[in-house]
Amino acid sequence: MIKKAMILAAGFGKRLNPLTLNCPKPLLQIGQKTLLSNTINFLEQSGIKKVVINIHYLGNQITDYLNDKKFNLDISIVDEKEKILNTGGGILNALEHFDESFLCINPDTIWNSDYIMEFKKMEEHFFARNTKCILLVVNKKKSFDQSLKGDFDLQKNLISRGKDYNLEYIYTGLQILKPEIFLNTNERVFSINKIWDKLIKQRKLFGMESNINFLHVSTLDIYKNLKIK
Repeated sequence: MIKKAMILAAGFGKRLNPLTLNCPKPLLQIGQKTLLSNTINFLEQSGIKKVVINIHYLGNQITDYLNDKKFNLDISIVDEKEKILNTGGGILNALEHFDESFLCINPDTIWNSDYIMEFKKMEEHFFARNTKCILLVVNKKKSFDQSLKGDFDLQKNLISRGKDYNLEYIYTGLQILKPEIFLNTNERVFSINKIWDKLIKQRKLFGMESNINFLHVSTLDIYKNLKIK
């Protein structure tokens, strides 16, 4: 079973300016929670015991927030002080915390208890087929933000994509991966898309389709509408 997770919390959140000029995106409020606390609560409900969070932009605010809230999980912080490492680089930089398969999650999706069952199905598929990486994806018709373009195609749980990237399925921000997929990676700053593309070429990137309406804080207008919703 998956017991460790990483939350990607280092981004600038530029599409939510001016809100993110003085507040990191993970600390934006959704109802009575922040995006970060909502994600941590979801991980706890899913059976995760240890969480690693990478920070960069306004990272001291996230550190202070975590110290103040005192969540029940074992939380470690990886501070990308010198420069932001992007999604792939951020995970690679934190790999010393993971000696086995782990969950990686984006906090800008509005995670809820319905996702627990989908995570468990992903976990079952991941171990049953001895995969290296599996993504939770959703049909873009289910996205609250209808301006989002699709990232992938999905057939029989195998992910593919063309050059235009305007495909049928959107990445929800939840994946299970093995540390070994970063072997022989020499770059320090790079997108996780580089790893995914490599796995796609090898026909080793798998996906699970979500049946939940996809609520994702993508832009300022979407955030305002989600708050009203």
